[in-house]
Amino acid sequence: MKKKIIWFIIFALLIVVIVVASIFINKKGLEMLGSEQTNKINENKEEESMNVIKVNDNNFEEEVLKSNIPVLVDFYADWCGPCKMLSPTVDEVAAENDDIKVVKVNVDESQEVAIKYQVMSIPTLVVIKNGNEVNRSVGLIDKEEILSMIK
Repeated sequence: MKKKIIWFIIFALLIVVIVVASIFINKKGLEMLGSEQTNKINENKEEESMNVIKVNDNNFEEEVLKSNIPVLVDFYADWCGPCKMLSPTVDEVAAENDDIKVVKVNVDESQEVAIKYQVMSIPTLVVIKNGNEVNRSVGLIDKEEILSMIK
């Protein structure tokens, strides 16, 4: 009887060791996978920033209102699904059009600008020429509609 109890305890300890080891291995694997994905996201953000300028309450006036070329302002939030869908299109417009400036304003971080421009829904695109709003679009739109807003 004592041998059965000892074998049962050894077996139970072995199972515990295997479970703990598998949890540790899975956790390490997920951490490694997470860092690889984070690096890819950071690379994509670096590519995006080449043509798109992130502005906030502090530099909005300098970058947008004092610009001598038309500015397309993309009001967005990181948590917004439609904003994430629109972002590649806005980036494409920025990359293909040297005659305009494209900026993005995170409404969570730049609430003063969002309030000033009465941004009630996101994504909102605003075209500003010579410091004045000349066009606006709310929601998801395609590239041709963005380009027609600017012209």
